[in-house]
Amino acid sequence: MNWLLVTAGAMAGAPLRYLTDRAVQSRHDTVFPWGTFTVNITACLILGFLAGATTSPHLQLLLGTGLCGALSTYSTFSYETLRLAEEGAARYAALNVTASVVTGLGAAYLGAVAAGAVWG
Repeated sequence: MNWLLVTAGAMAGAPLRYLTDRAVQSRHDTVFPWGTFTVNITACLILGFLAGATTSPHLQLLLGTGLCGALSTYSTFSYETLRLAEEGAARYAALNVTASVVTGLGAAYLGAVAAGAVWG
């Protein structure tokens, strides 16, 4: 049963990642990977909220492991950062690493705080 929940969440998360990435990136005329940054920060916010919420283990599997696992992408983040560095955009690469870690942690924290405010 648990694997079905993870699969269902991933079936929504993967296309959502792709569509969001393309939509966001098409609106920016820069080499910075805004699409990947956006999906990763969104997943951090959702995971933070789930961590701070009183939810069922099934909902955590569906949304946390399934949806957020497929929505976020560490491999693409790593590849795009490496590509930026190789193409001479070392500042963008450093910005991507720093902003992703700091903003991701901040988003997870804000999600947990928001969940605490809702469920007290």
